[in-house]
Amino acid sequence: MVTEIKHPLIQHKLTLMRKKETPTKDFRELLDEIAMLMVYEVTRDFPLKEIEIETPVAKCKSNVIVDKNIVIVPILRAGLGMTNGLLKMFPNASVGHIGLYRDPKTLQPVEYYCKMPSDMDKRTLIVVDPMLATGGSSSAALTLLKNKGAKKIILMCLVAAPKGIEVVTNDHSDIPVYVAAIDEKLNDHAYIIPGLGDAGDRIFGTF
Repeated sequence: MVTEIKHPLIQHKLTLMRKKETPTKDFRELLDEIAMLMVYEVTRDFPLKEIEIETPVAKCKSNVIVDKNIVIVPILRAGLGMTNGLLKMFPNASVGHIGLYRDPKTLQPVEYYCKMPSDMDKRTLIVVDPMLATGGSSSAALTLLKNKGAKKIILMCLVAAPKGIEVVTNDHSDIPVYVAAIDEKLNDHAYIIPGLGDAGDRIFGTF
């Protein structure tokens, strides 16, 4: 259920993002572009239906995506950096938000904000977060959405560590996961190695 998207354009842009000298403006734009490119793979299996249309020349039958009830769900705050790229592909999509923080004593994710459409059971949710490190926050977000009635969920991340993938796939084997890269490991501070640093800080310039 884990797909690593190795398209040359994505890999090229990801390399530019990884460079420590890449400025905030360029980092944001690259993330936006990669998110948009990843959507092609994420939506590969979306069902189509045939409708009749009329071109300037003649009537014909052509395909459209059946599932238009899409909700983009960034995990705050870094997930916001991927949202615009998806909205360019699905401009009519709803946007939900999930806010989690790590309790300093228990080290467990704690929900502090969640705003979603009321009919989640009828929607396709694309959950976005640039970094899948320990997997704790992503797994907690997916559990939260399921508990609120979500039936169809996709997780889309930029860079993942093997540990994060293991946690999410063990906890949510039914949810497909799409990443642009699977990196080597986590360091002692739970940062992905080689990674690209703190995605939230690099997106918002809060170093």
